[in-house]
Amino acid sequence: MIGKFLTERRSWILLYITLHGLILFIAYIDSQIAFEAIAYYTFLSSIIFIMFLAVRYQRETKYYQKLIDRASHFDENELPKPRSPFESIVADQLSTQTKKLKQLESDNRTNLEQEKDELLSWIHEVKTPLTAMQLIIDRIEDSALKTSLNYEWLRIHLLLDQQLHKKRMAIIENDLYIENTELEPIIHQEIKNLKSWCIHRGIGFDINLEEKEVLTDGKWLAFIIRQLLSNAVKYSENSDIVLYSYKDHDQIKLNVQDYGRGIDSKDLPRIFEKGFTSTAKHQDNSATGMGLYLTKQVAHSLKIILNVKSTLGEGTTFTLTFPKKNDFVEISDAL
Repeated sequence: MIGKFLTERRSWILLYITLHGLILFIAYIDSQIAFEAIAYYTFLSSIIFIMFLAVRYQRETKYYQKLIDRASHFDENELPKPRSPFESIVADQLSTQTKKLKQLESDNRTNLEQEKDELLSWIHEVKTPLTAMQLIIDRIEDSALKTSLNYEWLRIHLLLDQQLHKKRMAIIENDLYIENTELEPIIHQEIKNLKSWCIHRGIGFDINLEEKEVLTDGKWLAFIIRQLLSNAVKYSENSDIVLYSYKDHDQIKLNVQDYGRGIDSKDLPRIFEKGFTSTAKHQDNSATGMGLYLTKQVAHSLKIILNVKSTLGEGTTFTLTFPKKNDFVEISDAL
């Protein structure tokens, strides 16, 4: 801080040095002026000038240090009290800008909330014609046409569901209800929802649940399983998807294993990143790069550890490691 202060006051210092240098020079060349007296005067005035700088340093830097300390806050009431006209200008400008920023932040938050509410409302409204569309599709007798339409209908349904949960992610902590949850009904319901797609791609399921219950939120766990299953079905064909639960070191784990195309080793570290799509099938316009990202975010909120192993051309295994009972206290505290 002292270096910045001296730099700020360098014009003062240079003026002082110039004036006293001039006086000493005149006294040196003019024999009628007592050089010793002028030198003594210069010495005393230099001490006074240094003391003056020290006082100004304490006073001015104290004010600006308080400004630095509040740099991360936007509360005009925390501004230090100005003691000079220039400090008053700084304080007035900061107070005005702070009020504008707070108003802008409030307006942006209101607009975002309004946009979110409008999108959620739109998603729920779209579900009505989707339900009617499903009823119409069920009446179609052409099996090939019916299967194709069911497949496209399911894609729309999953994308809307993904957007719905994406918007709810901001308030997920307010929506969690942690309890002992049975795995089998959730898994069977999600498989049932994907039935038409699985038939279209020749996918079967092998389910072996040694552990029947886990400590979690059933609704959000269903979203995780939905994303993992739809991902597995999307990148598999004419093979089975295996789901099995077991206990390992007092923790329950659920594996979702497919025998599809697998994930390239260079892509594995990035598959949970927002917007990331496979480099191997980068031209696949149907991939949004949001499914696994949202899955990871939800798993984190539920204290579920999500791991993945994959071999290109052989398949992929996602492992959900559920929290222990004592971890439930941490989840409760977070709520």
